[in-house]
Amino acid sequence: MPTAQANGLSICYETFGKPGDAPLLLVMGLGAQMTMWDPVFCQALASQGFFVIRFDNRDVGLSSKIEGGPAPDFAKAMTGDTSSAAYTLWDMADDAVGLLDHLGIEGAHIVGASMGGMIVQSMAIRHPRRVLSMTSIMSTTGALSVGQAKPEALGALMATPPASREEAIEQMVRTFRIIGSPAYPADEAELRRQAAADYDRCFHPQGQARQMVAIIASGDRTAALGKVTTPTLVLHGEADPLVALSGGEATAAAIPGAKLLTFPGVGHDMPRQLLDEFVKAIAENARRAGR
Repeated sequence: MPTAQANGLSICYETFGKPGDAPLLLVMGLGAQMTMWDPVFCQALASQGFFVIRFDNRDVGLSSKIEGGPAPDFAKAMTGDTSSAAYTLWDMADDAVGLLDHLGIEGAHIVGASMGGMIVQSMAIRHPRRVLSMTSIMSTTGALSVGQAKPEALGALMATPPASREEAIEQMVRTFRIIGSPAYPADEAELRRQAAADYDRCFHPQGQARQMVAIIASGDRTAALGKVTTPTLVLHGEADPLVALSGGEATAAAIPGAKLLTFPGVGHDMPRQLLDEFVKAIAENARRAGR
């Protein structure tokens, strides 16, 4: 896969569709590689007339890893001590803009899931002229009073890193089961295939730990979101145990003119059964931008 030099890092990316079509950048979430964007979803967006770009965030997948510095301490970060943060979501937003620079793209529609939603919000705040439209999926504003995780879901994320490939696959499958959609349970064999493929592509739990601290260190975006004028869509599952629905509601409430769509029985994932609905909503929001 190609790589870009962006913000001083090597960023691995992949594209779908025609380069002359409207660019649409997909930003994935905490510790997740770009391969978590379902290729069916990517191709469906491309069929709607978008040039789709997915990429590995820093510290995951085949992009640069951030080495050195203090060990990430999430517990301390939750008490307000973010001195162990190696970077913030603002830095990750700059990475994404750097990728657009590499591709010669002045402005793009941006779509982010979970932490990726936080990153695209940061892009819209810091780089408004680069953002044509924004879709924030199963995400939140950074305010600690909204979007709280249920203990079981947070515990799954903070579990001790596995010691072997087999343990890693079991842990990933268990996590997907905890945070996934109760109304749309994922196929067991498909979960295992995805978990094995992700492990074999890159296993780097230190990156996820650093990203967890980065989320806390980035602060509350609510006030800044009030100045965002980008056409915005917020998608959120009503049964999300990792980022509660209140996070999506707060995001939509903070951004003038934002549209909120919620989905009964959907957890912290994007069930394939609903991908057509997601694609339609994203395309409609992009059309609000007129470009």
